[in-house]
Amino acid sequence: MTTTRVYITGIGIISPLGKGLAETKKAIKLNRTGIKPVTLFPVPHTPLPAGEIDFIPTGEVPRTHALALIAAKEALKDSKTPPDAIVLGSTTGGMPLTENLIKEKNLDPHLYRYHATGSVAEYIAKKTGCTGIVLTVSTACSSGSLAIKLGLELLRSGKVKTVLAGGADALCRLTYHGFNSLQLIDPNGARPLDQKRKGMSVSEGAAMLLLSAHNNPPENAFAEILGAGLSCDAYHPASPHPEGVGAAEAMKAALKDAGITQNDIDYINLHGTGTIDNDLSEAKALHSVFPDKLPYLSSTKGAFGHSLAAAGAIEAVISVISITENILPANTGCETPDPALKLTPVQSPIELKSNEGNVISTVLSNSFGFGGNNAAVIINKTDKYKQNPYQKLRSVFTVTGSACITGVGNTNETLNVLKNNGTCNGLVNIEHISEILPKSKIRRLKLLPKMVLSLASLAYEQSDKNIKPSSIYFGTGWGSLSETFDFLDKLYESGEQFPSPTDFIGSVHNAPAGQAAIWFDAKKANITATGGDFSFEQALICAELLTRNENEGVMLIGADEHHNVLSKILDESTALDSFPSDGGGALILTRSNNPGLKIIPSFLGYSINNKKIIHFLIQSLGGAARINELFGAVFAGIPAGRNSLAREQLAEFQSIISFNKPVIDYRKFTGEFASASAVATVLALQYVKEGAIPSLSGTEQCKLNGKGILLLGFGDFISTVEIQNQLG
Repeated sequence: MTTTRVYITGIGIISPLGKGLAETKKAIKLNRTGIKPVTLFPVPHTPLPAGEIDFIPTGEVPRTHALALIAAKEALKDSKTPPDAIVLGSTTGGMPLTENLIKEKNLDPHLYRYHATGSVAEYIAKKTGCTGIVLTVSTACSSGSLAIKLGLELLRSGKVKTVLAGGADALCRLTYHGFNSLQLIDPNGARPLDQKRKGMSVSEGAAMLLLSAHNNPPENAFAEILGAGLSCDAYHPASPHPEGVGAAEAMKAALKDAGITQNDIDYINLHGTGTIDNDLSEAKALHSVFPDKLPYLSSTKGAFGHSLAAAGAIEAVISVISITENILPANTGCETPDPALKLTPVQSPIELKSNEGNVISTVLSNSFGFGGNNAAVIINKTDKYKQNPYQKLRSVFTVTGSACITGVGNTNETLNVLKNNGTCNGLVNIEHISEILPKSKIRRLKLLPKMVLSLASLAYEQSDKNIKPSSIYFGTGWGSLSETFDFLDKLYESGEQFPSPTDFIGSVHNAPAGQAAIWFDAKKANITATGGDFSFEQALICAELLTRNENEGVMLIGADEHHNVLSKILDESTALDSFPSDGGGALILTRSNNPGLKIIPSFLGYSINNKKIIHFLIQSLGGAARINELFGAVFAGIPAGRNSLAREQLAEFQSIISFNKPVIDYRKFTGEFASASAVATVLALQYVKEGAIPSLSGTEQCKLNGKGILLLGFGDFISTVEIQNQLG
């Protein structure tokens, strides 16, 4: 047990209400609004109000990256060392720039190098000197709060001492036109909780919190992260559960994690987007969690707008301001509260007088997103409550089921081809693979969600079915490329007048994971990680951090689709391959100590400017002697786009530990796509179970003699995944 506490020791923010903490405080006290007609790009109609920042980025990076760096620099201004880890929530990534390039029909791959959602966190890592864990999560509007939860768990686990956590998103055509196509934007500006509300105001911004682990509050602590909770509605791809069941569960989980009761909450910063359904759903959830008396509450999205992945992080900063300034922010935009909600929001800023016993000590901040992803974070005055004891868990999962899909078919078809010294690269025949799915359930789905549902179903069918997955962890390098391209293509073809709402809903990175949650009625954590070639490994690390219950079934999926236009300009490795490939893998995991095949995430580090990373890698695995003792082969991930760097790293690894067993470059037979490591993991599990590896990509057949297989990822990041046989 540990009682490590997590404090906020640095804050950075930029929003439509200003740049920096001081400007934000002033804007809240004066009840300013940053909502105004959008000007960033031309629109064919009267511009709708949005939360646009008066900011023109300089340099070569897209707007999201620039906003994130501003917030990161402010959060780290008093820190003498780089953060040990970075966890960032984002949905747009480099989309603001990508949209312009596609509209101009400019397909120069070099210009798209910052497109990836995960590139924002990588850019911040490079600029701040972080060489540790870098995670990007994309769960729509809950992403920023999820990033804080993951930062909290990283610090509790003892893996790191400091984490830079937050969210960043910039305004772009995809989100502006997308939400408008769903008729979710209020032409008069967002009016959360108002009886005449008609929708949200799409916004942009970034907020970063420097989180630090200490036994006692440091002098520079603003506040403490006391706990956080997650849940999934598993109800609908875009609409919240009408009774607010998932939202209520997230709040309850946060209270339990914090070790307090609902009576300890002084103020709630609502998700409160201003849409009819969302506000009503959240109101029902609030009455469920606070049946006797509601604390002070308000939504600040009428002033800040809804900045999507940045919203949870921005509202965490607002929560800190509420505590440190003893102020209740206004529910800007609400003139007449909707009586159907039975809520009484704070309608003007109130600066409480602490000498009269009115103190804001503990704040609950809600964030809910597409796919039913719910997150709640509790922030309080430093050291007000006794910290809950936290049990550290071994980083070991038992695999109860697995499946892969490749260019030659399902798991058995893939194994048979490889057994005969063939390759499994190529494009997935999705019609063949999705034959196991009911046509009525998938008729509107495109390639990636069909692939994810097929993988999930196949893995579950291969499991013992004693434990149904209650949480979903999905890793994807590029997300749903078909939906993204089709949305923009139709938008531009129609003169930016007729966007597709269906493609917009499907374009968000976490849409496939949301479909999987609905499929399995999985109502716990629903996480999508996106970090290029290491997305699957990032999803595995998220599962390691968030899975506490031994009896909880975890669905871990990694998948990416090939797109005829986008893949070659976005993914350098794909462009260098002789012909295109895609596919993925899925595992059913538990924390069980029963005998079986084990999977262990050991290491993830950013390799840029880190000359000692291979030494850190070997140290994390227990040293050369342990590696040689436990593993009979290495599966090496060497992306074609980073071939030279990756091979240098592999050579250094081999020379240090004197590893003389087979080292297999798995991308030679899986093909080049971001989630190739998910396929390699499923194959490695099968080979460890069988005790031998067939001839693969020029290697001879190898008997494992009871040993496992070590998966190593090389390139801009270094990662490890251990596969061990503990069948007994």
